[in-house]
Amino acid sequence: MKTYKLAIAGGGSTYTPGIVRSLMDRLEDLPLSELRFYDIDGERQSKVVIAAKAVISEYTDRINIVETTDPQVAFDDVDFVFAQMRVGKYAMRELDEKIPLSHNVVGQETCGPGGLAYGLRTIFPMVELIDFVEKYAKPSCWIVNYSNPASIVAEGVRKLRPHARVINICDMPVATMRNMSAILGVEREELEVDYFGLNHFGWFTKVKVDGVDRLPELREHIYQYGLLTEDVSKIDYRHADSSWIKTFKNIKLIMDYFPDYIPNPYLQYYFFPDYIVETSNKEYTRANEVMDGREKSLFETVKNYEETGVLADEFHVGVHGIFIVDVTVSLAKNLAKRYLVMVENNGTIPNLPANAMVEVPCLITSKGPVPEYVGEIPYFHQAMIEQQLASEKILVEAITEGSYEKALQAFTLNKTFPSARVAKAVLDDLIEANKEYWPTLNKKYKEGVLI
Repeated sequence: MKTYKLAIAGGGSTYTPGIVRSLMDRLEDLPLSELRFYDIDGERQSKVVIAAKAVISEYTDRINIVETTDPQVAFDDVDFVFAQMRVGKYAMRELDEKIPLSHNVVGQETCGPGGLAYGLRTIFPMVELIDFVEKYAKPSCWIVNYSNPASIVAEGVRKLRPHARVINICDMPVATMRNMSAILGVEREELEVDYFGLNHFGWFTKVKVDGVDRLPELREHIYQYGLLTEDVSKIDYRHADSSWIKTFKNIKLIMDYFPDYIPNPYLQYYFFPDYIVETSNKEYTRANEVMDGREKSLFETVKNYEETGVLADEFHVGVHGIFIVDVTVSLAKNLAKRYLVMVENNGTIPNLPANAMVEVPCLITSKGPVPEYVGEIPYFHQAMIEQQLASEKILVEAITEGSYEKALQAFTLNKTFPSARVAKAVLDDLIEANKEYWPTLNKKYKEGVLI
């Protein structure tokens, strides 16, 4: 029986134990001989790996477990790498959210200025990871990447490492489908959806069960409840916090204005940035909710396990862990399963640029994702996507060129900003906050004059 060596880059993530449990649940489909945990923060990772080892022990004692901060040890001869890096950890996420909010601009980790800031921190570390994997891993190794902001990371990889064996994925469409299936009273796997857009910036155009489009039924439900069941306990634990309940309710608000398609939940930040800011707590953001919730719970569970030897049932198999393993099994077994992932457009959506990194249905084969043809999209959606795409592409140019002017252009184009004046104020504050992480952004002009 063929077995695989798999490395988790970002082994200190709070999501690691849940991903490990999902891997254990799928050992028959993806037999592992070795599981490696890699993180630049060895102290944090060591605590998380205690929980991961406890999960593994419930299933098997035949997997060799490696914990390291050395990239060669982590990636030597591996078959797959799961990437889930968070550059700057939650302390920087908190600033990504609170600095924009101090200017009455959306404060969110992947959308608006927070996402742009996070992207400026993540592109070069992601490229470094790719280089490590290409140097040490098997030539056939695939990186399955969850690192956010996924759309910007995907564009950076496309530009800087165009031949890298990376599949960029996001669990937000899967989480949205989970809510749809709960509303319709079917299993998520029974849904076949059509979808187009960028990551965190797209629309579901059909939601089929047994070949019948149930989107009209979902539309009627959303008009009453948003994209939530009346019993919210059916929602995956990762998306059951109060901020997520609010987010899924806001899908109703979007569809009251634009009812044709079901939007990705993150579109709330672009359609209604003023409303989002008005209803945000500037002192206690999603970062604080996570630190006081999932983060605190994980390390308390580890401490309790060390003291008692009893592992509390804290590590559920949610869509985050399920999806990354599903994609990897399809890669390993050449199953050609259909999932929503990010790929270079190349005509999949003819009225978007060929080099756009779009999120569309793809068949996942051993050679990578094969996108389904989507066809031309309505002009309204095309125009919105192209504006967001331009913001992300110019941001990547700002990173690679070290250009302050291009960073400002990227911020100004983002729909979450009311003006270039506000965009500049937020950018300047974020530059100061990110001195340890961002590449230097040099100014070509000073007060309109060439330097």
